[in-house]
Amino acid sequence: MIPAENIRDWRGRPVVDVEDAKIGTLEAVYVDTLGDEAVFVTVKLSSLFGKARLVFAPLKGAVVTPEHLKVAFARELVREAPGIDPDGELHASDEPGVFAHYGLAYQTGSLGERRLARR
Repeated sequence: MIPAENIRDWRGRPVVDVEDAKIGTLEAVYVDTLGDEAVFVTVKLSSLFGKARLVFAPLKGAVVTPEHLKVAFARELVREAPGIDPDGELHASDEPGVFAHYGLAYQTGSLGERRLARR
């Protein structure tokens, strides 16, 4: 996995899919509270109508290059992922849906605590 402190340096850089098609720009990093590892990023998508949206993309299988962050998922899958407004936040009740969108297992901490935290 990519250390959270390193991936934060890539904020504002392009995020591309497995075919090198641009998805958007890296906005924030979300770490797994169980292990403090970076597991998701939010990708800023632009709209034709000027309203931006942030969607979640997993870092599983991602590669950082000098030009961009390359995720291991198709552009359309990422663009259709659960998202939040640029000034919004991910609610605890929405976390399972983020994981499920990519077929990833989700479980809370042993005391029911949240799984993701923004860094």
